[in-house]
Amino acid sequence: MHPSDDCHLNFKLLTDHSPFPWQQALYRAFLKKTFPKACDIPTGLGKTSIIAVWLLALAEHARAGTAAGFARRLVYVVNRRTVVDQATREAESIRDALVSKQELREVADALRSLGIQPSRLPLAISTLRGQLADNAEWRDDPARPAVIVGTVDMVGSRLLFSGYGCGFKSRPLHAGLLGQDTLLVHDEAHLEPAFQELAAAIAVEQLRCREFRRFDLIALTATSRNSGERFRLTAADRKHVEVRKRLAAKKGIAFHQVDDEKETADQVARRALKYKDSGQAILLFLRKLEHVEKAASKLRDAGLSVQTLTGTLRGLERDALARRDPIFARFVPQPKKPEVAPRDGTVYMICTSAGEVGIDMSADHMICDLTPFDSMAQRFGRVNRFGLGNARIDVLHCTAETPTTAQGTGPSPFDQACARTLSLLRRLPKGPDRRHDASPAALDALPVTDRQAAFAPSPVVLPASDILFDTWALTSIRQKLPGRPPVADWLHGVAEWEPPETHVAWREEVECLTGDLLDRYKPEELLADYPIKPHELLRDRTKRVFDHVESMAKRCPQQSVWVIDPDGRVSVLSLAELVETDRQKKLGVPLADCTLLLPPAAGGLENGMLSGGTALDPTHRETYDVADQWLDRDDATRRCRAWDDDETPDGMRQVRMIDTRPDTDDEPEEDGDTPTRRYWYWYVRPGSADDDGSRTAREPQELGPHLESAESFANAIVAKLGLGELEASAVTLAARWHDLGKRRAIWQRSIGNHDPQRLLAKSGGKMRCRDLSGYRHEFGSLLDVTSEPEFRQITPVMQNLVLHLIATHHGRARPHFPADEAFDPGHKDDTAIALASEVPRRFAGLQRKYGRWGLAYLESLVRAADALASQAGASPEGKSNRPAATPSRRTAQ
Repeated sequence: MHPSDDCHLNFKLLTDHSPFPWQQALYRAFLKKTFPKACDIPTGLGKTSIIAVWLLALAEHARAGTAAGFARRLVYVVNRRTVVDQATREAESIRDALVSKQELREVADALRSLGIQPSRLPLAISTLRGQLADNAEWRDDPARPAVIVGTVDMVGSRLLFSGYGCGFKSRPLHAGLLGQDTLLVHDEAHLEPAFQELAAAIAVEQLRCREFRRFDLIALTATSRNSGERFRLTAADRKHVEVRKRLAAKKGIAFHQVDDEKETADQVARRALKYKDSGQAILLFLRKLEHVEKAASKLRDAGLSVQTLTGTLRGLERDALARRDPIFARFVPQPKKPEVAPRDGTVYMICTSAGEVGIDMSADHMICDLTPFDSMAQRFGRVNRFGLGNARIDVLHCTAETPTTAQGTGPSPFDQACARTLSLLRRLPKGPDRRHDASPAALDALPVTDRQAAFAPSPVVLPASDILFDTWALTSIRQKLPGRPPVADWLHGVAEWEPPETHVAWREEVECLTGDLLDRYKPEELLADYPIKPHELLRDRTKRVFDHVESMAKRCPQQSVWVIDPDGRVSVLSLAELVETDRQKKLGVPLADCTLLLPPAAGGLENGMLSGGTALDPTHRETYDVADQWLDRDDATRRCRAWDDDETPDGMRQVRMIDTRPDTDDEPEEDGDTPTRRYWYWYVRPGSADDDGSRTAREPQELGPHLESAESFANAIVAKLGLGELEASAVTLAARWHDLGKRRAIWQRSIGNHDPQRLLAKSGGKMRCRDLSGYRHEFGSLLDVTSEPEFRQITPVMQNLVLHLIATHHGRARPHFPADEAFDPGHKDDTAIALASEVPRRFAGLQRKYGRWGLAYLESLVRAADALASQAGASPEGKSNRPAATPSRRTAQ
């Protein structure tokens, strides 16, 4: 059977519908390993199916033995924080079909053959937010096919070695795997032009540096900002029955003048009430949060079923809305096993821009205010999406048709774009009902230049440079570094008309750890071990956050707050000091782009949104600190914190022990009731934490077998990836020797091993870990490996790479070891100093040779082998999970 025929049948089996002609054309391009720079497809025509197209092409390459050079990972970038991640659902549905349908067995087997463990699922799926927030599937086997879905912030920050919510140790791991052997699909790229240009700049830089596993980039959009060459619907698409139906979906616009913008919410609610007895799903879009709240209040007062969707909702409540809200369920396609039944009768969903992009939502009718053309086109795509009805769209505006352009006195660039949009939409043809045709076909017929002129103003896109890429790659320098700015402005650009934003979360440690304890337990270190996850965070405009914090400060001025700047540095202040500092520095400026970590005692949360006037109800304290409610897809917790009198959680490993009363004795008080010392233990489930995955052993592992296992996994990985001989041998040897420094007595004592006859590599998480006093076993391994006979026989070039890969397998040595870690208890100080001085030089030379992402990718292979070896020693059945035997690579002399 011809591959194209295979595609048609297998695509239908994967997605439950036949491919459109454009999807088949894209598949044929992928078979040739060609990737269009842009894919301009109208909304509602299956853009996310690019995942299925890529996967089928990858399977065909695997069968033909041509998978080398074709991306093993597809990274799908969603441009807004959305409630439902359609791309993740699509990937999960595809994987379910691969596993359950016998007709797809050949495809599944081909995909499994790419990874080093054929018994595993044929596709890894991870999101960088929400329920699957880094489940580690995408990074435990670099040869395995994987789909990773994330926002511009989550993916972009990781590409720039600055991963939000990541500790410094995992940042190069993420950058290497996202930046190499990857197809990056940027959905609705016109909404984030800065990120699109940044990703393109990275691709150019990788080409300049001759990196060997560069990523490919596709801009996926229905409303492109550029008029250049791009992949579009074919002539066959326009003749296709289903495509024609969706392109001609009936959507009629009527325009309504609002004399005063303050009346917008009232008038939107008044028009919405006309549908109260319709039994239909009504979607409302309002740009301003206060308008959303006011309109929702009026409809609720009328006894109607209303739900709101805004970007200011905390991640936990946002994810619950998508999974369990019956009103929301009326607007989206239902999964095969829904958690909640859709609400009957008339329902209303009121959204800000959070509902414009990335949600496969379809309403019967819509009422909205006016925004620029690109935003309006997205809104129109959320009503009568599949051409099954006749939607009415009411647009309320208080903008004149012709924008004023007088210098200094005219409207803002945003208002000018709105005015152009109004004028452009009024040019759409009218139907029998006198409404303007807003079907995808009618919008596409508008002149491209006119559409682009009505887009929201582009932000100032900051140029990326080789110097910036270099400084961002220095991940082991955690202090403020001159010339290394936060990456946010490169991800989103600088838009002066958009107010700054601030994130907010709540944690018990802000309340428990104060005074001298903060000298012993640095907040930055605590957050590296227990990162703030998206489900904990809400965001709002900095000015509104300040107003809420000011209300909290009036109630509890001495409560502590941690202010986390964009570089991850933490300042500890009282609420009163924070408010006063903010006032002195011109309201809102210090909080912009920062994260406030508040104690639960400060209150300030209501229904998942910031509410400074809301005091803490002690019976609802657990609703504030939700850090432990980071769940996997089976609703099992990935991590927890427990006090010394709590039961030790099963199947978890300890990452932090905090002595909250260090100045007291371990002996019980005189009454004998409780000890005076109080310990707080933090645990993570192996394989679930946002670390490098190497600390995933559930049972103790002896050092020798662990190193043998890591070498075996490394050998299998490089064989599957087809690495060159030098790099493959270096990765394998680094895995063999990476933990030699764990032979030190201080390290064995630190994991609770007091048996001198038994050297352990992993404690299994069941031993009480103690302080290492700064000793790093990677540094010790650098000293020990030079004594290995085989190391002395390999070429100096390979020695250099092996030493670097050993030094970096826990994220350090990029470019250095801090002074308090550059020592070894078994060697003289001058030996350690000489060794430490070589580390930055070696890093710089290898980064010039392999490129920033290329070098990080090689590091990730060693870290993956270490992680797999850690898991293999403790499989549930007590059997080895090692890969099938692969001929051992011997090093070149």
